[in-house]
Amino acid sequence: MTEIDTKTDALVPSWLTLPDIAEQLGVEVTRVRQLVKEGQLIAVRRGENRVLQVPADFIGDGRVVKGLAGTLTLLKDDGFTDEEMLEWLFTPDPTLPGTPAQALRENRGTEVKRRAQALAV
Repeated sequence: MTEIDTKTDALVPSWLTLPDIAEQLGVEVTRVRQLVKEGQLIAVRRGENRVLQVPADFIGDGRVVKGLAGTLTLLKDDGFTDEEMLEWLFTPDPTLPGTPAQALRENRGTEVKRRAQALAV
């Protein structure tokens, strides 16, 4: 688990704790921890108590946003750290438009993955 700087923290509009995610997904917290361990979600330590939290935009309609896991895998393969992945996913891109995280939520994952692949070149 990573701690992030204030710049990256400010890019993410809202966060959820692991128990909040477990409730939304209808699973146990241990399953959410497994998703983090497998690289399907990114969790960082935030706040005064350094509680593990995940960007709220990664969860939608009772599941992990479609295309997120594949995008995270591509970015990890490109050598991105968790913090760099969050920064890339939540930095506005006028050519997209919006952020890559928004595009994933809007089912525009193909373009997001294409861009993630292009970063490796």
